Amino acid sequence: MSYFRLSIVARGVCAAAILLLSACAETGQDERHPVAFSTLAGWGPDEAARALPVFMEECRHLGRLPAEATLGTESGPGAHVADWLPACRAATEVPVDDDAAPQRFFEIWFQPVLMSSSALFTGYYEPEIRGALSRGGIYQTPVYRVPDDLTRARATDGRMVSGHWQGGQFVPYWSRAQIDAGALAGRNLELLWVADPADLFFLQIQGSGRVRLPTGQIVRLGFGGKNGQPYVPLGRVLVQKGEMSEDALSMQSIRAWLTAHPEQARAVMEENPNYVFFNALDDVPASQGAPGAMGVPLEPGRSAAVDRGVIPLGTPVWVETTLPAPSNQAWHRLVYAQDIGTDIKGPARADLFLGWGDEAEQTAGAMRQRGRMVALMPRPVVTRP
Repeated sequence: MSYFRLSIVARGVCAAAILLLSACAETGQDERHPVAFSTLAGWGPDEAARALPVFMEECRHLGRLPAEATLGTESGPGAHVADWLPACRAATEVPVDDDAAPQRFFEIWFQPVLMSSSALFTGYYEPEIRGALSRGGIYQTPVYRVPDDLTRARATDGRMVSGHWQGGQFVPYWSRAQIDAGALAGRNLELLWVADPADLFFLQIQGSGRVRLPTGQIVRLGFGGKNGQPYVPLGRVLVQKGEMSEDALSMQSIRAWLTAHPEQARAVMEENPNYVFFNALDDVPASQGAPGAMGVPLEPGRSAAVDRGVIPLGTPVWVETTLPAPSNQAWHRLVYAQDIGTDIKGPARADLFLGWGDEAEQTAGAMRQRGRMVALMPRPVVTRP
């Protein structure tokens, strides 16, 4: 049984590509086979020391779960909590006064497995937007919590689908256009109100965020659920309408178009019927990311969304890629599979959590880089070197 809930990246989309022409299905080649630590460009004592505390935080969470709990996959190395517990115990014994000890720990307890040398890496972040606890003035766009009549049922083909019951029939839930027109009004579902409908749209793409109130207080929001309607990429809509060219598409250019065309923005956004609902995260400090699918706070530059059917949640993943232009800087580091996404599929895909603030937004919006992805799988105790 899996004990993990859907959270941030259960937003269901990757931050960059889903805005553009298609979802994130474009991936690299599956090349799964063991490799040596010596083949990891940039791997060494400094990177191991920076990554070890994140692993130990994961271990504290895993220690509260049943040993038989699954982490996404049903079999294979790392599939169950019990597979990670020996390494977790060993991590607590790593000497703090030995600079080389973290690297030795990883190399003793984990086997690098190349997933792809041409993986596709995108990025996501926590946006910060303006809002208020009550409606008034510029704050006219509601942010809704999960409606109590939104439910999931199994379709005739075996898929789980979202919807609601009407007249004894299970039908799709209200679309974005219907919700914008007031389908949920008067039901006391408003968590707060935001100043710009486009802010809400981008918040829903990311699946979590921070709302700054007029007093300066920050309200944290996390993914609550989806209406189950299909996602239509906004970039595709704008290209089909002749408003933008394919080579001009980016998260920033799409946002700029919405700002420059307020009279058309609502209709364009409503061509995407998918809608995300939120929960208030009252107990998450501002210094931490919102909890991911694994249930631990996401760490900027250390957390990633993966396909948990291929890479179990909690797995350390070595990433070799570059940041987008104009930086083009090499980005080689150990991240952790702590989140999931509907369109993050296969062994050659990852969505990197880049944090919050303007820099994270700019980088995530442009992030669509190729590179090498290597999963560090726990070694069976009897085969440790």
